[in-house]
Order: sequence, then structure tokens, then C-alpha cells
Amino acid sequence: MDKMDFKPRFAQKIFEGEGGEYQSWSSKDFPLLPENQVGGGVLLLNPRGFALPHYADCSKIGFVLQGNDGIVGMVFPKAKNEVVVKLKEGDIIPVPLGSLSWWFNTGENNSNLKIIFLGKTNHSHIPGEFTYFLQTGRQGVLSGFSNHFISQAFGLTQDEAHIMANSQDGSLLIKIPKHQTLPKPNNNNDIYQMVHNIDVAFPHGLRVEKEIGGWPTLTQNEFPFLEKVGLSVSLIELGANAMSSPIYTTDSSAKMIYVVGGNGCVEIVGINGERVLESEVEAGHLVVVPRFFVVAAIAGGQGLVCLSVITNSLPILEDIASNESSFAALSKEVLQVSLNVKPEFAQVIKSKITKSSLILSSSNRNN
Repeated sequence: MDKMDFKPRFAQKIFEGEGGEYQSWSSKDFPLLPENQVGGGVLLLNPRGFALPHYADCSKIGFVLQGNDGIVGMVFPKAKNEVVVKLKEGDIIPVPLGSLSWWFNTGENNSNLKIIFLGKTNHSHIPGEFTYFLQTGRQGVLSGFSNHFISQAFGLTQDEAHIMANSQDGSLLIKIPKHQTLPKPNNNNDIYQMVHNIDVAFPHGLRVEKEIGGWPTLTQNEFPFLEKVGLSVSLIELGANAMSSPIYTTDSSAKMIYVVGGNGCVEIVGINGERVLESEVEAGHLVVVPRFFVVAAIAGGQGLVCLSVITNSLPILEDIASNESSFAALSKEVLQVSLNVKPEFAQVIKSKITKSSLILSSSNRNN
């Protein structure tokens, strides 16, 4: 594990059509993905772009990076009807394993809809990657069966079966004409249960002074629907030159960090105290943090915004530098012995920690 390549990576385009494009990270090029049973993809829908109905072999979380005119329709296993909800920038929407879904950008002109998906691949055909099963289109399930089977299954004539299976010659992402309508979003109760805007997570997450940053967090306690995907999510917002306290998971869960905006530096320390990553990061980068490894980030002059997804809906996190950290809990005598320092210096460390938080400004770090 500690000899693996931890460097951040951009997603690569794997499909492009009139309706938009889809990008993902390859498990071959990013071995940490299959090693930690996680994966990711980015969906970009052009105006009137439509992602054909599909299901996948993974549980994942979608986060709307751009656009306020999104609509998603979802049919859960054994459900009698689809649920349709509206999406806007900042929304989190879990997508449970095996759920059938379609995605649509109702916007016009240049109003693109961009969604990042991060999730588990412990049930995936290709470890570290999402595999999608389309229902319709050139690569859809219907086109794979013979006319005879389609006609028998749906009670159609041979001609009707051919039309049903072959009329849609698009694949994955298509563009819908303006005169074509789709279902409108359902009532607000469905939206509340399925979608949560990350900024509404406060005060459950950490919010400090605006120029320093914030750490809104959603677990199944704040957003019960997350239990269905077994994931939790945070939006780490660091102001210019601010730093996040080194943090790790204590429950054997892995973490994915997607850089939403800004720039900065990320360090990861793993087994035997080895620094396995020290890298500059920018928007579009994905970083994978294995279980128990410790990660910290310092923002550049533009600040740094990262989406963090953990493979547990109720993660247990610990850090080593804030006033609620494991170091803060240790007595000064244990710190003295462990660090091999004088009692006076151990007291300095205890004093500094009591004034620290999960997010520190550059001025606080030097005081």
C-alpha cells in the first residue's frame, strides 16, 4: 500500500455526444481506486441533455458542481413509480445500488449541468470503476435481446418489438427537442428525503470566520437517505492560505477528496510515518486516502474547496492538532515523554492545541 502512486489525477473523457459528456477515473491508471474499492465519474449535460435510463453496480453520491436546472428521475428496486426531483448547484443526491435513474438538464443556451459522482465499488464488475447498464439506446438492454424475446416479454408483434428495441439509436447521452416534455418534480417531501443542499448542513458542520473557511458535513444523522448508500460527505472550504488539521478515519473507512475549486497542497502520511503524498492540487483533481492514513491540506492564495466522501454513513473521525484531537486528550506528561521534550515545551504544545480548531488561518498557525 505505502509504495503505491498517490498522486492526484484528473478524470478522463470516455464519452461525448450531442447531449453532453461523461468522464471517469481508470482503475488501471489509478490503482488506489480498486485497492480501496472506490470510484468516481463526472457527468456534464448540455442544455436539453438527457442521460438515458440506467442502473449501476455501485452505491454513490452525486454533487451538483454547476447548474440550477437539473432534474433526476429515479426508480428504486421494487418501487411501483419513479420519483422525480429538481437539482441545483450545491445539492447532494445519493444513488443507491441498482436504482434506475435518468438525468436531464432543462436549461437553455449555455446553462450546463455538471455533477460529480463518488462512491463504493465493492460490488462492481471492474474494481475501482462504475459500470452502467443502459435500458435503451444502441448499448441498451432492449437492443441486446432478440425480437422474439422482446415480443414475448411485452406482448408485442415482431414489428412492434423491433420499433421498441431499435428506435432509439443514441447512446448514454442524447439531446431532447424543445417540444418534448418530461415529468415535473414531485412534491417537496420527496425532495427533502432524497436531496440535501450541502450549505444547509450548518450548524452540523464547522463554520468559522468566512475568510478562514467552513466544514459542512452530512452523515445519516443529518440526512437519513445516506444510509442507503453507506456514504457520508463534507465540503471542506479553506480560505486563502488556511489549513485543515491532519485528520484520519478510525473505523476502517476510506476517503475520496475531489477538488471543486481553488488550489493548494495536500499531504498524506501512512504506514511507518512515511509521507506518501506531497502534491499541489487544483480543480478537477481526485485524491484517495486509504483507511487510517492521515491527510491535511493547505490552501493557496485562491483558497481551496474540496468535496470529501467517506465510505461510511456514520464515520468516526479523529484529528491530531485541534482542541478536540487525540493529542489534546493526552496529558502533558505523556506528551513530554512521547515527544522527548522538556515539561515547559509540553505545556506550550497543550496551550497551542487548546486554541486550535479543524481549520486554521495562516496567522493562527504562526502564533
